[in-house]
Amino acid sequence: MPLDFKPLSMMQLRSAPGEVLDRVAQKGEAFVVERNGEQMACLVPLSVFMPDIQPKRLAREFEQLHAHNEQHSASISDNRELQLHFRRQGPEEDMTLTIRVPHGYPNTCPTVYAHPIPDHCPHRWQDGSLCTFGTMEVWNPGKHDVLYVLRLARRWLSHFATWKQTGQWGEG
Repeated sequence: MPLDFKPLSMMQLRSAPGEVLDRVAQKGEAFVVERNGEQMACLVPLSVFMPDIQPKRLAREFEQLHAHNEQHSASISDNRELQLHFRRQGPEEDMTLTIRVPHGYPNTCPTVYAHPIPDHCPHRWQDGSLCTFGTMEVWNPGKHDVLYVLRLARRWLSHFATWKQTGQWGEG
């Protein structure tokens, strides 16, 4: 679907930001934001970057994260995949979990990365992603979501902490 960008002044955006965002998210409108006649930014639906993921699914998952007070930031990868970043601060070090929501989601499961993690750390795939789906955890697109993946990743971090202290990976 081609985008028809409409001009939007900074003043219009400031006066009704919720209305403008609803038009983008719900109606698929796209805007070029202008200030003093200069084009500054674009507002486009998230589906532009992820055309094969239902916007309602993403909205529901963002609402669920918000309902569970899960603070995150978002970015788009070089492969135009949604990345959700969750920062965890601890007594020894700060850790960032990145959940990459792939094209084809939810029929394709997300991948999770943690930073910083030593290169020789076990229970990771060749690309560095965490091995969160073991024999007991199998991705089910009708049942599982980003919040489920986040919980598995946090359990992985718990095992990682044990491994750092004891050299043994936790179970369960």
